[in-house]
Amino acid sequence: MRLSQPKRLVLFGMALLMVGLAGRAFADTTPDARTQAKPAASAPSATKRPPTPKPKPSSSTKAVAKKVSAKKGAGPGGSKMTTGTKAVALTFDDGPDPAQTPKILKLLAQNHVHATFCLVGRNVQKHPELVRQIVAGGHTLCNHTWSHDLKLGKKPAAKIKADLARTSAAIHKAAPKAKIKYFRAPGGNFTPGVVSIAKSMGMGSLYWKVDPRDWDHPKGETPAQHRAKIIWRVEHNTHAGAIVLSHDYAQPDTITAYRTLLPWLKKRYSLIGL
Repeated sequence: MRLSQPKRLVLFGMALLMVGLAGRAFADTTPDARTQAKPAASAPSATKRPPTPKPKPSSSTKAVAKKVSAKKGAGPGGSKMTTGTKAVALTFDDGPDPAQTPKILKLLAQNHVHATFCLVGRNVQKHPELVRQIVAGGHTLCNHTWSHDLKLGKKPAAKIKADLARTSAAIHKAAPKAKIKYFRAPGGNFTPGVVSIAKSMGMGSLYWKVDPRDWDHPKGETPAQHRAKIIWRVEHNTHAGAIVLSHDYAQPDTITAYRTLLPWLKKRYSLIGL
């Protein structure tokens, strides 16, 4: 069907009107709406990545670290502070003492226990017969300097060597065939120098792991209280491999305390004389 010219003009006008309306609708889309879409797209790149958490050490890693630490663990100057085994070692310092050393030797013999005695040279010179008793009991000997000099480790090498040599000579005069396996610095005041000198003389340096401070007598403390303190500290601090420090010189309460401690320790540990 052919349309008349007026109708064609009307239809053409309507088409133009519809195109205009569509263009206006597009123009009405706000610039704000379009610009808001861009940040949404770029947000991931603007966000900071969270820090990567550090991995926690596994139990096996901790075990290795602990093992390495144990190997490095030593007393001052590289001295020995554990037995290196599950056995426990008892050590007695500053003797020989004519009153107390025979008592602790008797107790050790009754309990079939060997210990280590750290001997002061001038006491050895006064009581050589006690050195022979210590050796006869199968105990280990330790050089504890000539006069218990707390500052020996800081002195010149020649003086350190002379002091240790003098002490060892006195021990060997009392017991010629006795072996002196260890050296212990008074007060535990080891230095790398004194450890090195002792080593050059065939002696390992002996520290400790447990110190009940049996030499410390606070004012007002009774003998019974002192003995109880020694017993408590040894029982609560001794573990496998420990070296225990005690004193036989001028410490009667220590000897009495060991009447209780020796049976207790024997039930729990193998006791060795190093």
